[in-house]
Amino acid sequence: MGVGAVLIGVVWALFLQPSRTPTEPLTAVPIQLEGDSTTYTIFEINGAESEVTFVLDEVLRGLPTIVTGNSRYVAGQIAINFANPQASQIGPITINARTLATDNEFRDNAIHNFILDTEANEFITFTPTEIRGLPAQFVANESVAIEIVGELKIRDIAQPVIFEGTVMANGRTQLTGSATAQIERGAFQLQIPNAPGVANVSEKVSLAINFIALATN
Repeated sequence: MGVGAVLIGVVWALFLQPSRTPTEPLTAVPIQLEGDSTTYTIFEINGAESEVTFVLDEVLRGLPTIVTGNSRYVAGQIAINFANPQASQIGPITINARTLATDNEFRDNAIHNFILDTEANEFITFTPTEIRGLPAQFVANESVAIEIVGELKIRDIAQPVIFEGTVMANGRTQLTGSATAQIERGAFQLQIPNAPGVANVSEKVSLAINFIALATN
C-alpha cells in the first residue's frame, strides 16, 4: 500500500500536476550599449509575431516520434548601428519556460515539473557575446548570414552555444530573422523521467527562433 501511494505521488508530481503559469508579463531586458547610444536604433522582439521552438526524437508507444515544442513568450532587444553595422549588438534573449508546449499534455507537465523545474526556474536566457558575419553596410530587404555566440542558461546551468541564422532589415523600422542551434541534453543535466511508453529520447535537441523585431526609437 505504501509503495503504491508513493508511485501514485510520483506520477502525479511528474505527469498529472498542472503546468506552471507565468508569474508576470514577459518584458525585454534593456540592452547595455557599448559606445554612443545615439548611434543605435533599438529594436524589440515582438512576441506575438515571433516563436521559439525545440525539436527532439523519442519512441512513443513503440513508434518513432518527432517532438516539437514552442512558445511565443520570447523577449529581447537588438541594437543596430546603421552607420557601422559591425558595431551592432544583441541583448539577452529571454524565454518563459512555463509556456513551452508540445502536442501532449502529460509530456508538457513532465517538462515543466521535472525536466526544467519551472517552479524554481521560470526563465531560459541566452546572452549573446559576439555577432559574426555582420556586413559593412545593410541593404534593405537583403538577408545576411550571421553567427551569434553566447551563453545559454537553462535552470542553473550555463553553457556556450552558437546560433547560426539570418537577419534582414526592412528599412529602419523592422528586423526579421531566424537562428538555430543544437545542444546536448547532458550538458544541461536535462534528465528524462521514466514514463510508460516513452523510450530512446534523443540526446541532441535542436533549438530555433523566428522573430520580428520593431524599432522603438
